[in-house]
Amino acid sequence: MVGESCSAAAASRRRRRWWAALGAVSLLLLVAVGSGCVASYGGRLRAGSAAAATTVTAAAIGARRWLRDSTSRLAAATARSNVADADADGSATGAVAGAVDDPESVATQVHMSIRNSTARRNLGGYLSCGTGNPIDDCWRCDPEWHSNRQRLADCGIGFGRNAIGGRDGKIYVVTDPGDDDPVTPRRGTLRHAVIRNEPLWIIFERDMVITLKQELIMNSFKTIDGRGANVHIANGACLTLQFITNVIIHGLHIHDCRPTGNAMVRSSPRHYGWRTMADGDAVSIFASSHVWVDHCSLSNCADGLIDAVEGSTAITVSNNYFTHHNEVMLLGHRDSYLKDKAMQVTIAFNHFGEGLIQRMPRCRHGYFHVVNNDYTHWEMYAIGGSAEPTINSQGNRFLAPTNPFAKEVTKRIEADQTTWNAWNWRSEGDLLLNGAYFIPSGAGASSSYSRASSLGAKSSSMVGTITSGAGVLSCRKGSSC
Repeated sequence: MVGESCSAAAASRRRRRWWAALGAVSLLLLVAVGSGCVASYGGRLRAGSAAAATTVTAAAIGARRWLRDSTSRLAAATARSNVADADADGSATGAVAGAVDDPESVATQVHMSIRNSTARRNLGGYLSCGTGNPIDDCWRCDPEWHSNRQRLADCGIGFGRNAIGGRDGKIYVVTDPGDDDPVTPRRGTLRHAVIRNEPLWIIFERDMVITLKQELIMNSFKTIDGRGANVHIANGACLTLQFITNVIIHGLHIHDCRPTGNAMVRSSPRHYGWRTMADGDAVSIFASSHVWVDHCSLSNCADGLIDAVEGSTAITVSNNYFTHHNEVMLLGHRDSYLKDKAMQVTIAFNHFGEGLIQRMPRCRHGYFHVVNNDYTHWEMYAIGGSAEPTINSQGNRFLAPTNPFAKEVTKRIEADQTTWNAWNWRSEGDLLLNGAYFIPSGAGASSSYSRASSLGAKSSSMVGTITSGAGVLSCRKGSSC
């Protein structure tokens, strides 16, 4: 009887989510039809009217933005229910919010954006001040970036491209680097900002070092934007994204993160609770979606620099500088957690630098597009995985260490060759230096595989230029970053 009651409750939750989604789509259709009627009416009665055209255009743009944001908010609303419905082995009764049906199409979109940016650069800079990096070329050329901060939210690529963060909210200025009370944070602190319920674009009044007593548990629809200040989150706890959606983390130094916990911590204006020990990740992403980590410098933490687990998806990790760390990036909870089959992550334009050992990234189950990164250091391996992940490595530069036993870029973990031969791991256009080698498998090992190769990644010869600004940028008001 208990099992029947639980099944009935889960079915009821699924029905409520279905009707909520159907209502959202119906409302969109009404908006679209309404916009069409206005256009037709304006065409008949006010032909050539600029005002009418502006009204129709605004309505269309508003409808598109409404759909994008409503989809993100619906993802946030269903995330907890989907996790609650998960079975012990990680299977779930509902699809993971944020995952796309055709990840290859997203990889193709990334290639198109890179190609367009590099084509503009090749015109001699007349149409672009940038480097061919499509994210940076979207906003860095603007000397008034500080007055147009929220434009950044429209510059994402890859699986996390729809992360809008706090784009539609107010700007919140952090004035106080303190973190004296994780339950009742002072106004003006970073903790006070990230737990708000409303969308916020969070910036910093001045340079500061923030040492967190406990995990910084973020709320949905937040951007932490460190541009214009030298901001370090260091020597304490670091960032936790749990059961949330739409987060952008940009321009922060995050380092020397330590395990904390066994304490009360606030996660929203109306909720705080007991937190057990945290691992000491720089950025921990747990059952969350639409996340973009860009232009951060990360190093020397107790566990991972970026870990994404428990059904997290729709993530882009771009333009970051990783140094001095062992287990850099874990993407996937455990081999038996099947919900991570929906994990989709883009790893683009990062510099994996000095003092790194392994996991750049280490993947489970999902689809991982690793494109135009610069790997200048590793001691064990660069890219590893288990549980049949798809790894699409394109246009990266891999410089192997001098150790003759660590030349292989790839590592299949806890699987024999008869098993991993079927895993789709492919290398296209990668530059392999100092004896580095990549062992492809599955469809990636076949010369006939061309579905994601039609556009190709940018030549690996461009990697040095594309990643030249990896890590925190030195941005000052009144000049381009």
